[in-house]
Amino acid sequence: MKKLLAILLTALLALTAVSALAEEEITLELWSIATESDSSHQTYVDAIAEYEATHPGIKINHTSTENNAYKTKIKAAMSSGEELPDIFFTWSMGFLGEFVNGGRVVCLDDYYPTYAEELPEAMTQNDRYDGKLYGVPYTMSLVVLYANMDLLAEAGYDHIPTTFQEMSECCDALIDKGIIPFGVSGQQDGTWCLTEYLEPLMLKSVGNEALTNMYMGTATWNDPGIVEAVAAFQDMVNKNYFDPSAPALGNDEVKQNFIDGKYAFYQNGSWNNADIGTQAKFNVQLGTFPVLNEEKGNVSDMIGGPNNTLAVTESSEHKEEAIEAAFWLARYFSDADYKSGANLPCWAADPDAEVSDLVKATLDLAANANSMVLFGDNILSADAAGTYLDYVAQAYAGDVTPEDFAAGMGADLN
Repeated sequence: MKKLLAILLTALLALTAVSALAEEEITLELWSIATESDSSHQTYVDAIAEYEATHPGIKINHTSTENNAYKTKIKAAMSSGEELPDIFFTWSMGFLGEFVNGGRVVCLDDYYPTYAEELPEAMTQNDRYDGKLYGVPYTMSLVVLYANMDLLAEAGYDHIPTTFQEMSECCDALIDKGIIPFGVSGQQDGTWCLTEYLEPLMLKSVGNEALTNMYMGTATWNDPGIVEAVAAFQDMVNKNYFDPSAPALGNDEVKQNFIDGKYAFYQNGSWNNADIGTQAKFNVQLGTFPVLNEEKGNVSDMIGGPNNTLAVTESSEHKEEAIEAAFWLARYFSDADYKSGANLPCWAADPDAEVSDLVKATLDLAANANSMVLFGDNILSADAAGTYLDYVAQAYAGDVTPEDFAAGMGADLN
């Protein structure tokens, strides 16, 4: 009987220990846009695996959603306040700001000092609202111009054109050779891709300060420089400088077409460095779009900046664990994406890391940038960004004149 009681007691203690362990295990929900086709997908997979291995008792359940669908999903969840994740990917400034204003995001001021030496304060500015930090930035991106120098050589060019007039002449020469100058997605979900062409034109027509003030609502969009930029953009469309199949193509298809040698140029985010750098079989060079108005624009004015961010929701039942995980993952993402070529780091980078030539070229562009203006649909609030993207789509389709674009934006956003 004593032996039986001892066995039963031992079994009971074991069951109690197992039960206690199960109760202690925490699952953090993480939402992101790192789908399988995203250049950061493997980074997320590796980071989560390492985090779980080094943090016993904590699991991370990662749900990824395509870019535009994600925007709809996270906005709807934030609006309702139901079934929110513990940690979520977000773009900074206006996009994150809407959630901050709604009281859905944890302030990180008390936690940032622990990481300040590795995460420079300058890199956190786009995630600060009224001086308080609400997001952990991990990478920055720039709009860059990828050029297939083999195709340019066929048209008689050994360099990326440096003036808008020379770019137009180069495009005409490419078309004469049967080469499509630019690839871009013209699908409704790809309107942000169109802004990768229009925003550099606007920036290099009105200047960085004026464009920033327009986004911030302190200067009118009804400006002659905006009219000039939209007119130049529409001229590129009308002259077939863009792939005529663009309305039927998604951005992944467009990028692959460039990698396959179909286009001379592809202007998009520097997050494409990894895919283009490893897959393209031709001589790729990196540059910036030429200046439209040399009195106001500078060839080194760039669209982009610190942007990709992780934030923690106020509704999280495990805030402390989620905050620690957000900083840990952001630091991991910054380092891994930098080394893979997917993005530029916000956190202190390994000076001895071996990176691709495209990453080095992007770092040079960033280091020599005259200014950086963040992507328009990220600076603006969600509603304003929707209005903005609608005008961009209309401009591409020719459904609005340059004058009406400027006047309409001025009326609707100022």
